[in-house]
Formats: sequence, C-alpha cells, structure tokens
Amino acid sequence: MDYYVGLDVSLRTVAVCVIDTDGKLIFERSVACEIEDIAHCLRDLSKPVMQIGFEAGAMSQHLFFGLRLPSRVDQGSFDERVRPLIEADPDLSHALLPLLDARAVLYRTYRELDRRVKQTASHDETCLRFMAIPGVGPIAALTFRAAVDDPSRFTSSRTVAAHFGLTPRRYQSGEMDNPGRISKAGDPDVRATLYSAANAMMMRSVASSEIKSWGLRLMRRKGRRRAVVAVARKLAVIMHRMWADGTEFRHEPLKGAI
Repeated sequence: MDYYVGLDVSLRTVAVCVIDTDGKLIFERSVACEIEDIAHCLRDLSKPVMQIGFEAGAMSQHLFFGLRLPSRVDQGSFDERVRPLIEADPDLSHALLPLLDARAVLYRTYRELDRRVKQTASHDETCLRFMAIPGVGPIAALTFRAAVDDPSRFTSSRTVAAHFGLTPRRYQSGEMDNPGRISKAGDPDVRATLYSAANAMMMRSVASSEIKSWGLRLMRRKGRRRAVVAVARKLAVIMHRMWADGTEFRHEPLKGAI
C-alpha cells in the first residue's frame, strides 16, 4: 500500500499527517519546522512514502530552498551569516550576491553617517544639553537645533510647539469650543523627530523624570498616541527654554515646586 504525507507549515512547527491510498489516517505528529526534524519523523514511520506535499507560502520556502536564517540576526553580523549560505548554491550566488554586496556598501555608508552625526552632536554644547533629556538622541538634538537656529526668534517657549504643529487645532463659534487634532504646521521632520524622542522617553528609556511620569499618567487617561504627542509638545518647550537660559535638564522637580 502507498502512503502520502501532508505538511501543514507554520512559523515554528510543522504538523505532519500521513494517510494511505484509501485516505485513512495512519500517523500524525507536530515537529519543529526544520528539514532534519521532518526527515527524522518520516524515517520513524518506516512506510513507503509515495509523495510529500505542503502548502506554498513565505513560511515554507526554506523547506524547498533548504535555507533558513536564525530568528534574529544583528545588522552587523548579517553578511557573515548569510554570505556562506548563498555562496554554497551557484544559482543563488548569481542572483543574490550582487544584492548582498550592495547591502554591504549601504551598511558601511550608514555606519559612517551615523558616526559623523554622533560626533557632530558630541562637539556641540547645546546638543549635549539636549541629549541629557531621556529619549533625546543626536538626531533629535541636531534637528531641533538646526530648525530653531536662534532661540531669540521665539519670545515665548510655548510658541515653539505651535510653530512645529504640535498644538491642537480648535474650532470656536459662540459657545462651541472643539479642540481637534494637532495642526501639523511647520517642518514635518522636526515634528516627527520630537514625536520619536517622546516615544523613546516613554517606551524605551529606563531613566525616570517628571515629564515621563506626567506622560505615563496621561497615557492611562487619554491613550498612548495622545500622551506621546503631549510629551513631544513639552519637549519642544523644555528644549527651547534650556537653550535660551543655558540651563541643564533636571530629572526631578525642584523642592517646593508645584
């Protein structure tokens, strides 16, 4: 009697199902989604398998090409992990090695640009003060400094957030007063950078600060997106005030402050 194998492929496991010519279920097992584990499972079956079938899709490609990367590969080690796999197959080498070489050039260029940005920020006194704020990195510091250029352009720090479109639009008519979404006026790159810095402060930074605590309290009441926008608005005000006064960022409020 002949036997047929069906593989139901998922991200990490494969459901192995074996039936005979009459469609009767003979064997069923779940194994790791690796070629060696599947082959070992079928060898344990000890029956003449006529055909093996599995669904087509992104998760089953490695079962046909026979190549699979680890679940996580760092950017710096990507080339050394992938290149030997590609070079072992002449067809893949012809198609993918040029792409891998291009990626290597782009990655080296990215690393050099990243080094220059960090070096530029580390040599600027104003950027160094900005980077003392949790979540504010070299790109955020340099972007804000370049966009504002001269802190004396703004008579009040509160107007900086409005200049970059981080204050809500309002519709007012008679007794009606409806605040809407942020205006999105001004430079969108600066606004996006301030939003990213606020998100990093609240979601990734382990350093505590009064503004982060305020943002987390607001997030519980208003939701994550509104809270991050509010913190980004606060960051614009705080960074301008630090620049204008030449002061440092304080992680904790002053004693007696309200």
